[in-house]
Amino acid sequence: MKTIAIIGGTGLTEFSELSNVKCHAQESKVLDLGLGCPSSAITEAVFNGTRLLFLSRHGHPRALPPHKINYRANLLALQALGADEIIAVNAAGGISTHAVAGHLVIPDQLIDYTHGRENTFFDGAFRPLDHVEFSYPYDEGLRQRIYTALKQLALPLGFSRSGVYGVTQGPRLETIAEIRRLEQDGCDVVGMTGMPEAVLARELEIPYASVCLVVNPAAGKTSQEIALEEIHAVLIQGMVEIKQLIFQICGINSSE
Repeated sequence: MKTIAIIGGTGLTEFSELSNVKCHAQESKVLDLGLGCPSSAITEAVFNGTRLLFLSRHGHPRALPPHKINYRANLLALQALGADEIIAVNAAGGISTHAVAGHLVIPDQLIDYTHGRENTFFDGAFRPLDHVEFSYPYDEGLRQRIYTALKQLALPLGFSRSGVYGVTQGPRLETIAEIRRLEQDGCDVVGMTGMPEAVLARELEIPYASVCLVVNPAAGKTSQEIALEEIHAVLIQGMVEIKQLIFQICGINSSE
């Protein structure tokens, strides 16, 4: 049975359609390695012959800011539970003109603007120094399955099958000047949690791909200030569509 791990918000664990649901406490295997605890307990369930693991990136209840997340412990915990591949769900601001609120983007590239995060297992302490190839940060086979599932769903606000995800430090939102810089760099969306998650998955040799939910226009992309209440409303509706996407991907898996 294939195991797909989903890293996202707490709302993704609330599926009435799931069976054999159980909760894994913070994994002792991770604690023994000295990297601390994952953000939250991991929920396991089965849907349509696929084993699913759900991890709330920011904790439950939501508490951890993006730069305080223990990304290394999160990835190790999912590996310990047998994750064959990982789908990350990331809230993002829209920079490109097509990236409107509610739009989904399957990024194929990223630019890392973060700093000070524990961003490798190969730090010379936990594991010996090593390097990984990272020209293409997302697994192409998994990206194509996500694309196929979204194409079948035909969601009202659509999706983009590629894009550049700019990862900023947070937790504050960006200034207009910073968004102009990201746009000049080629970024289509901006968020705070895409790294070091992607590279840590690569180091563990777990296929990893992202689905970015655009929750607001980035700074300077609208004449109005960003309203956090509107972001929350888009997140609620977006999670409904992300759940549909997960079910669709499970259907693709079962037919492979």
